[in-house]
Amino acid sequence: MGKLDGKVAVITGGASGIGRGVANLFAKEGASVGIFDLNPDNAKAVADEVAAHGGKVAFATGDVSQEEDVIAGLKSLVAELGDVDIMVNNAGIDTTRELDGMPTDMWDRMINVHLRGTFLCTREVLPAMKKKKWGRIINLSSQLAHKGAPTMVHYVAAKSGIMGFTRALAYEVARDGITVNCINPGPINTPLLNGLPQEWLERKKGELPIGRFGEVDEVAPAFLLLASDEGSYFVGASMNMNGGDYMI
Repeated sequence: MGKLDGKVAVITGGASGIGRGVANLFAKEGASVGIFDLNPDNAKAVADEVAAHGGKVAFATGDVSQEEDVIAGLKSLVAELGDVDIMVNNAGIDTTRELDGMPTDMWDRMINVHLRGTFLCTREVLPAMKKKKWGRIINLSSQLAHKGAPTMVHYVAAKSGIMGFTRALAYEVARDGITVNCINPGPINTPLLNGLPQEWLERKKGELPIGRFGEVDEVAPAFLLLASDEGSYFVGASMNMNGGDYMI
C-alpha cells in the first residue's frame, strides 16, 4: 500500500528538477500523476519515466502564468486522471540582476510565473477539493523569502508572496479538509539552479554551513509528507530544508 493510493496529484514544472523528483516519488506511492510543464518534450519524457512505476500518468503543456493555459491544461489532466486531490505549485524561473538595471519585463515575468501561476492553478482545483472535503496544496517558496539575496529582488519578492499566499489561504480552507503549506528549499542541484551565473553559485555554496548544494532526493520526501494523511496537521506551515543557509 502506498501513502498516496487513490489520489490524483498534479505537479507544475514537473518535467525537470524538483518537480520531476516529486512526480516519480508520488507515483511510487500510488498516486496518479499529472505533469503540467512548458516544455512538451521534457513533459512527455518524464511522463514515460513516471509510467514505469506502474501508475496512471498524463501530461499537459502550457504557461502557468497564462489563465487560458492553466484552465485548458488542468481540464485536460482532470479528464484523463480525475479531480485533483494534490496540487503542487512548483513551476518557476530564476534570473539575476541588480534592481537599478532590471527591465520591467524581467520583474513582471518573475512575479507572473511564481505568484500569479500559483494563484491560477490553486483557484482552478479548489472547488473539487472543497466538494470532496479533502485536498492538499503544496507551494514552492524559498529560503530566500526569509533571508533575501542581492541581485534577486524580483525572485525574493515572488517567493515571499507565495509564503503569504500560503498562510492566508490556509485560514480560508482548513475547515474544508484542505491543507495549504509551502516548502522553502535552499539551493538544490537542478537545471534551474545550474543556469545561474557561476560566480553566484560559488558565492552561495560558500555561505552554506553544510558546504554543498542539496539534491532532489533530499527535498522530495517533504512533499510526500505534506501530501499524505500523515501531514494532516501541517496548516500554513513553511518547511525549511536549506543546508543551514537560513536557520528558523
